[in-house]
Amino acid sequence: MRIDVLSLFPDVFDSLNSFSIIKKAIDSKKVKIITHNLRDYADNSRKVDDYPYGGFPGMVIKIEPIDKCIEFLKKKNKYDEIIYLTPDGELLNQKESNYLSTLKNIIVICGHYKGIDHRVREHIVTKEISIGNYVVSGGELPAAVLCDSIIRLLPGIIGDESSALSDTFQDNLLAAPVYTRPEVYKGFEVPKVLLSGNQSEIQKWNDQKSIERTKLLRPNLFDNE
Repeated sequence: MRIDVLSLFPDVFDSLNSFSIIKKAIDSKKVKIITHNLRDYADNSRKVDDYPYGGFPGMVIKIEPIDKCIEFLKKKNKYDEIIYLTPDGELLNQKESNYLSTLKNIIVICGHYKGIDHRVREHIVTKEISIGNYVVSGGELPAAVLCDSIIRLLPGIIGDESSALSDTFQDNLLAAPVYTRPEVYKGFEVPKVLLSGNQSEIQKWNDQKSIERTKLLRPNLFDNE
């Protein structure tokens, strides 16, 4: 899989690419994350933003550097999706991450300031994604979240691939509680069923707890079934 990230601050991704699951995916050549500085596609002044029409406050990333960068990339690769991270996009969920993990090449655009010229969104972007109903200072952190949610699903990245299938939200339910050693700590005990070795009963307990936690903490998820 190839992920091209367009950003004004590509150095943010240096640390992202050097730890844990993402580093493993890059080292094993399961994924390439290539960052592109939009200033390299601006005019000679490297100016990438300007004041919005209409007299509104703030600055807006211009259409030219984004379009030039994408056109350059398209000459070398075919892209399945061109994604823009924006608070008013479709809320990222596990189903969407599952879908994106099946693609070969994607472009991720990181906005900044007041966002990007809307013509990019109207004519170039194929998918708009939000990581939550709040605003951060730029698209780099949301892009990092998106990349991580995709890459961890690629075949061979997680040691036990069945682990990803039991993640919270995979089946529109929250995951059941998990426990590890020691069996007793300060009088706090692990549920006996998990120590029984009876896989049928353990699975029944797991499913029941998953449903209970979802009803208690995120009942809205049942509305999405």
